[in-house]
Amino acid sequence: MAKRKTSPKPRRDIYQEVTDRILELLDGGVAPWRQPIKRRGNSDGMPKSLSTGKPYRGINTFLLAMTAWAKNYESSYWATFNQVKQQGAQVRKGEKSTLVVFWKQYTKEDRETGAEQSIPVLRHYNVFNALQCEGLAAPDLVKEEAPSEPFVPIDEAERIVTGYPRPPEIAWGGNSAYYLPGLDKVQIAPPERFESRESYYATLFHELAHSTGHKSRLARDLGEKVSPFGSPDYSKEELVAEMGSAFLCAAAGISPPTIEQSAAYIDGWRKKLKDDKKLVVQAAGQGQRAADYVRGDHAKPEVLLP
Repeated sequence: MAKRKTSPKPRRDIYQEVTDRILELLDGGVAPWRQPIKRRGNSDGMPKSLSTGKPYRGINTFLLAMTAWAKNYESSYWATFNQVKQQGAQVRKGEKSTLVVFWKQYTKEDRETGAEQSIPVLRHYNVFNALQCEGLAAPDLVKEEAPSEPFVPIDEAERIVTGYPRPPEIAWGGNSAYYLPGLDKVQIAPPERFESRESYYATLFHELAHSTGHKSRLARDLGEKVSPFGSPDYSKEELVAEMGSAFLCAAAGISPPTIEQSAAYIDGWRKKLKDDKKLVVQAAGQGQRAADYVRGDHAKPEVLLP
């Protein structure tokens, strides 16, 4: 009697599993997304005046925070040239200041009634970040203790990173992570600055997924500059990059520690677009192409793992 042939065990579609899990988390509500990069000292990231210790307000918060992000300034404290001198420190030669504005009230007598009027007049001054200065003792520039344990790479995650064909430049430094399409460059904080090594790779995978949209790769029309923060194009690209990161984490075997954070991050951008979970499914398709490209499998429509 001839033996019956058994059907081969179906392969796992790891991309579909990740997508299903993220959608399940979105349906059930997810925890708020957390910043995985640890800040220096006691910094909370809010721009502050070194002389008063008080946080800046209004447009100044935005101006200083964006400058700190763009220049990789890890201190939250800012001071004028004279305030720096009063501290016995000095601004480094060639450093450029950042504009800060404020309203000053002036009292003026009304010509007709003789009554005093308070008139607001816009004024400005220039400040420097503590990291633009030498010898400046900012509260969040305390000497950090050496990490108790050195960073230990995750082998499979490292193989994915080093196996990226024709990759962008990767530079380590600062306290943030981003991709610059005009330079085809990923900037990311050093691995030891992250809460965990899984968080480090999840963040790096996110930026590498962004880089697949470069005109020389999958050409997602990123342009030479990043789209304005919060715009529909920016938001959709964030969904694609985070789906790509989730897929790469799964391929590296580090999905469980990162999947809920990915879902929380995705939920924030999905709500910003005021769309439903169908948008996540659409982003998953492009995220899969991004993950395939990073892994060198971009000629294949799907990658199924045993």
